[in-house]
Order: sequence, then structure tokens, then C-alpha cells
Amino acid sequence: MTVVTTLTDRRLLLVHAHPDDESIGTGSTMAHYAATGAHVTLVTCTLGEEGEIHVPELAGLAAAEADQLGGYRIAELATACAELGVTDHRFLGGAGRYRDSGMMGLSTNEHPRAFWGADLDEAAGYLLEIIREVRPQVVITYDDNGFYGHPDHIQAHRVTMRAVELAAAEGLAPAKVYWTAMPQSVLEAGLTHFAEASDNPFAGIADATELPFCTPDEEIAARIDATEQHAAKEAAMRAHATQIPATSWLYSIAGNFGAEFMGVEYFTLALGEKGPGSGPYGWESDLFAGVAAAASDAAGGPDVVGASGSRPVTPAGHR
Repeated sequence: MTVVTTLTDRRLLLVHAHPDDESIGTGSTMAHYAATGAHVTLVTCTLGEEGEIHVPELAGLAAAEADQLGGYRIAELATACAELGVTDHRFLGGAGRYRDSGMMGLSTNEHPRAFWGADLDEAAGYLLEIIREVRPQVVITYDDNGFYGHPDHIQAHRVTMRAVELAAAEGLAPAKVYWTAMPQSVLEAGLTHFAEASDNPFAGIADATELPFCTPDEEIAARIDATEQHAAKEAAMRAHATQIPATSWLYSIAGNFGAEFMGVEYFTLALGEKGPGSGPYGWESDLFAGVAAAASDAAGGPDVVGASGSRPVTPAGHR
């Protein structure tokens, strides 16, 4: 079935490495923009085949067993997208083109289909096809360390930035590229909160700057307050049940801080001009700040069929 996508004046493209990354890192932002009428496109680079399974009865799906976890996670991701209100989801190059590489230094990095070993220009070419179709003004991915050093996150960064470079050569560059980030002040508050907790995710860390994803507050460009969507983010995370156990510290902190924790997400600006902001560091409150709205027909008309053969996922009949 070919899905027809209606493009709007504001178009946001996110590139994530595995199913569940989108919900944990940018779920509220995605839900916020989807709810306010922006076209949100999610590109996931792998099926997450090497993930740790937290549902005992599904342990046989693991890579070392039946190796069926990736297929199961397709359904989890479809449910998460539905919770976030995102109807345009693609797997880079098609589902199963690239495999989860596992953590850095493991033998799984050497798998023939491991995303970590993907040809950069080939993978970027698949993403470029989507950029040509959707013409996003704003793109989100990870920084050059993949936020915390996972090889697939690093590769997602490289592929995204190369695709943006190729798009620029065709006059199709997005106005802005953001990288996910966590302000130092927020991490310091987390360290304080969890100091005496039994499920302390920061155990052994005394200084927030020791964390690979700690970003000085002055380097943050945008703070997206999507607290109205915190419940959607939590529901999307719960859809990834194989990866995020019900006892996860993520839900623990959500129970203590609620909407503030689930609903606020931060970004640095990698490319483009920063728009108007507020506060001591001029943080933007809108990723489209300073971006002139472009008519949807600039992307080839209001109704665009996926030229690359990609099939956006819709909540009512995923695939």
C-alpha cells in the first residue's frame, strides 16, 4: 500500500538509531509539534536487534536465541508513534537494511549489516531521498558522540550530517539542524535528587561534567516545553516494554517530577541561525523560531507520494 503524505508549512525530521530512542530523547517534542500541526517525520536507522529484553516471556526473541527481537520492536515502535501522534515513520533504507551494532567494541559491531559499518554515502543517500520528499526546515539528531557514545548513535549523526551536506548541494538544506542535549544545571539537579536513591542511575558520578552528555547551559540553544504532552511521552515509552522495564528509574523520576521531567527537552544548534529566545542564555522555545514558513507546495505540492518507496507508518493499520 502506498501512503500519501500531506505536507504542512512546518516540517520536522528526526533521525534516531533504534526504536525507543525517539520516545526517550525527543518524545515530547515530537508529540508537541504533531499536535500543533507540524509534519513530523521519524527515521529510525536499525530495528534494535541487539537490545536487552526486559520481558522474561519474550527472552527467546534475543539475538543469541531466535534473533526475532527486531521484528517485535517494529510493532512496539508503531505503537509508540501512535501515542505521539506521529504518522510518518520510515526505517533508513527500509526495515532491516541496517542492523543494530550493539555497544562499542562488541563483536556485533562487525556484523555484515551492522549500521556502524555502513557505507556513509550510501546510508546518507537513503536519508537524502526522504529530505527531497519532505523538505524539512528543521532536522534533529545526535551530536558527534551520539549523545553517549553508542556506535549507532554516532553513525546516525554522521549519516544525518552527510545527508544535510548533500541536500545543501541540491539547494534543499534545512534551515536548522539540532542535536539532542542535556544542560549541566538539569543534570546537577538529577545528581542531587538521586544521591540517596536505591535505583540511582548516576551511581559513582560525583560531578555532572563527568557524564558524556553534559552540556554547559550557555551552549544550549533551545528548551522545548512540551509539558502538555508528557503523558504521551510516557505512554510511548511504555510501548517499548521489551527495552524499558516498568521499574525503570525513568518512571521513578517521572513520578517525582512529572510533567517537568517528561515534557521538557533540550537541544544545541549545529547548523543555521538561532531564532529569538529568552532567559539568561536566550534559549529558544520553538525549534522553528526565526524560520520563515514555506508554503507546502514548495515541497512538490500538498500531496506527495513517497518517491523512495518508503512507507510511513499510520496508527490505523501499521504496515
